Amino acid sequence: MSTDQRTALITGGIQGLGAAAARALAGAGVVVAVGHLRGGERAEQFGRETGIPVFEWDVSDYEACVGAISDVEAAIGPIDILVNNAGVNRDGMFHDMDRDDWDAVLRVDLGSMFNVTRQVIGGMRERGFGRIINISSVNAAKGQAGQTNYCAAKAGVEGFTRALARESAGKGITVNALAPGYADTPMVDSVPDDILTGILEDVPLARLADPTEIGRCVRFLASDDAGFITGATLPVNGGLRMG
Repeated sequence: MSTDQRTALITGGIQGLGAAAARALAGAGVVVAVGHLRGGERAEQFGRETGIPVFEWDVSDYEACVGAISDVEAAIGPIDILVNNAGVNRDGMFHDMDRDDWDAVLRVDLGSMFNVTRQVIGGMRERGFGRIINISSVNAAKGQAGQTNYCAAKAGVEGFTRALARESAGKGITVNALAPGYADTPMVDSVPDDILTGILEDVPLARLADPTEIGRCVRFLASDDAGFITGATLPVNGGLRMG
C-alpha cells in the first residue's frame, strides 16, 4: 500500500467478505468506512470492535447513495478506493422465480454498481487516482442452477468492470473485479447442506475460502503493487473454475 493516506468505502461491509475487506484495508493503514442496510446490532458491534465508521443506506436507491456517500466523504474525506461488495441472493429455479426475486437481485447486485460508483468516479478522475474493486462470483462464468438472477447480475458486474476500466485508465483509475468461490460467510450458510457438500466435491482445494483470504486479495488490488492491473477479474475459487 502507498505511504500516502488513502480512504476507502466498502458497501455491505459489516459481515462476511465485506468485513474481511474492511479489516484488511484498515490493517494496511487505509482510512475505511463501511455501508450496510438493516444491520442493527451487528453493525453497531462491528463499529465498536473495529473503530471503523458505519453508515446505513440502501445501495439500490440512487438518491440514498447521493446523500450517504456525501456523508461518508464529509467524515473521512474523498474516496480513493471503492469496494462494491453489497449483494443479495433470492435463489430459485427460473421456472418458479417471480419478478420480485429477479428485480431484487438485479437492483442490488448490479444496479448498485451505477448508484454507488457514480458518486465517486468524478472525484477520482479529478484527482488522477482511484481503485474500484467490484465483487463478482465464480458463478458469473460457471453458472449455477437456481441462480439465474444472481449469475446474470454478477456477469453484468464483470462487463461493467471491463468497460469502466477502459474509460478510466487514462485518469489513473484501475477497475477490477474479484470473483470468489464459496467462502465461509452468512450467505453461504443459507445453502442447504446437501447442496454445499456437492459443491465442495468439485472444489480441488476441498474447502470453503476463509473470508480473510478474500480480504487480502482486495487489499492487493487496492495497492500500488496492482497499479498495472485493470479490467481484470481475479478468480479466488479454490480451483472450482479454472481457465
